[in-house]
Amino acid sequence: MSYRDPRDQDPRDQGTARYETGYSPQSRAYSQPTDRYQQYGNQQPADPRYDTGQYDPRYAAAGSYGNQPKQRQRPNINAGLYAGGVVMTGVVTGLAAWLVAWIIRAIAQRVNEAGNLGVWNPLAQDEYWFAITGFLCALAGGALWYVLYLTTPSPNQFYRWIVGLLIAAAVIIPLVLSAQISTGIGTAVVHLVIGLPVLSLIPAMGEKSIQR
Repeated sequence: MSYRDPRDQDPRDQGTARYETGYSPQSRAYSQPTDRYQQYGNQQPADPRYDTGQYDPRYAAAGSYGNQPKQRQRPNINAGLYAGGVVMTGVVTGLAAWLVAWIIRAIAQRVNEAGNLGVWNPLAQDEYWFAITGFLCALAGGALWYVLYLTTPSPNQFYRWIVGLLIAAAVIIPLVLSAQISTGIGTAVVHLVIGLPVLSLIPAMGEKSIQR
């Protein structure tokens, strides 16, 4: 009895056997189960960036995905620098009030010495009283601006409206209520001089003190 090696089989016989059995390497490759492809297709991506294929800058601002983006915070203000600016505004306001009051009183004394226009008494208080008043008004204006900065979205606009209305009242009231017209005019002028630096310098000091 002789033994025949299967490898010595005629290639034509191998092809016939493949057709008979329905087996071939190519058919085995195409008949592989597609469970792994279905498994990959059914999985949901864990990272939300891959849902749309687009980059969302909100997650980059938050530092990691799944965290809410941080709210925009208002920049801090340098308290020491702002306080120094307010104090110097008070010094400027006090000096301006003292100088204007001294000029008005000097003019009134010359008029009174001549005696041609009667006796003028343009100021109800002396020069130093107006200087101290101007300094304190500047400090009050600085405190007001800081409170508006902490509590309102637009502190400069609210500050100018409030201080502007107070200046108008400080100018009009002496003109209406003073017994002598000269006293009303002189006091109104000094009040205006006190109010202008407080109106213009305090917001500028605040803006320069903000740390951006």
